[in-house]
Amino acid sequence: MASSEATTVADYLDEQQPERRELLEAVRDTVVTNLPPGYTEQVRWGMITYEVPLERYPDTYNGQPLMYAALASQKRHVSLYLTGVYADEQVAADFAERWRATGKKLDMGKSCVRFNRLDAVPLEVIAESIRSHPVDDVIAAYEAARAQH
Repeated sequence: MASSEATTVADYLDEQQPERRELLEAVRDTVVTNLPPGYTEQVRWGMITYEVPLERYPDTYNGQPLMYAALASQKRHVSLYLTGVYADEQVAADFAERWRATGKKLDMGKSCVRFNRLDAVPLEVIAESIRSHPVDDVIAAYEAARAQH
């Protein structure tokens, strides 16, 4: 991961080269516009995060907010981390199918989608994914996963 010492989203974006910043801003705008109520946008772990604030759900295993999504500028690409996709195999398969149906190549790990250019990103697929996981659903999934361990 490319290292960032930024503490605000504006500082994080200011660190970027113009082309990379344009890509980050477009994806960020899509996330923010479609983010269900209750999440907050922060800079944590060297990336822009979308998380359940501790005021809403303080009982986390590490004392940190539950991360829902994150956007990071890496050395060779931008990564969008989608925990709602990562947490459910069927949701991941549906996400991949919708992405590929746009004709755009999908470069995806377990929880992240990687891309280098805005024209390689179907923003409507990202918007749909972000919209589909309200805070209460994320908390319930986290609690169910914790109960299994």
